[in-house]
Amino acid sequence: MVLAIDIGNTNTTIGLFDGNGILKIRSSLKTDNGKTADQHAIDFLFVFRLRGAEINSVDGAIISSVVPQLTAVVSEAIQILIGKAPMIVGPGVKTGLNIKSEMHNQLGADIVSSAVAAIRKYPSPVIVIDMGTATTMTVLANAVCEGCVIIPGVNLSLKALSDHAAELPHISIEPPLSIIGRNTIEAMRSGVVYGNACMLDGMIKRLEEATFPAATVVATGGNASKILRFCKREIVYDPDLLLDGLYLLYQKNAERHRK
Repeated sequence: MVLAIDIGNTNTTIGLFDGNGILKIRSSLKTDNGKTADQHAIDFLFVFRLRGAEINSVDGAIISSVVPQLTAVVSEAIQILIGKAPMIVGPGVKTGLNIKSEMHNQLGADIVSSAVAAIRKYPSPVIVIDMGTATTMTVLANAVCEGCVIIPGVNLSLKALSDHAAELPHISIEPPLSIIGRNTIEAMRSGVVYGNACMLDGMIKRLEEATFPAATVVATGGNASKILRFCKREIVYDPDLLLDGLYLLYQKNAERHRK
């Protein structure tokens, strides 16, 4: 089995794939910069026990991370658990992508992983949307990455609004009763939900005008399911896109990693 771990700014997602590439376990933990390698190892071991899996069944592991200070710590935790170092998505890892931008060495491991899966799973050209702490939109044509857009994420924008407007409360993201809010909370919910939905629709249109029409638009990330139903553009929701990409990257690089 292959253990795939994505370290995001807000959450760390854990996936366990069987020998046929089927995702058997998916779990999410809060990203914590203060934990040691031993503490992370305990957390991962608890997830395995909670889900009824055996850590001894893991043949190898791969990590994508956008939190550099945690990469080495989590890598050490994995080595404690399975007795071998995980593969790290970054320089030296074969992706199969041709990145047509000045960001070649700056493109986040999460964006790369999702792109690899999107190219394999969906008709091209593809626009990949990842709605996490930030919302990213990546334009792909076959194996070519044309570039991407980075936008403040849904929760980040909402928190900034509440933090900097004294009379606006902190609220949860829920479907609004109407696009026209009749009270403060409903007005905020309408703004964040419909506002982000319109942003996605508008950005997709502009990206297509700047490049080419997309055969597929696919979205992943923790906030996607809350927003996509209000979009007018047809967008495929794939919650496991990033983990699938990590598995594909592991398979592509496994032999070289063992050496």
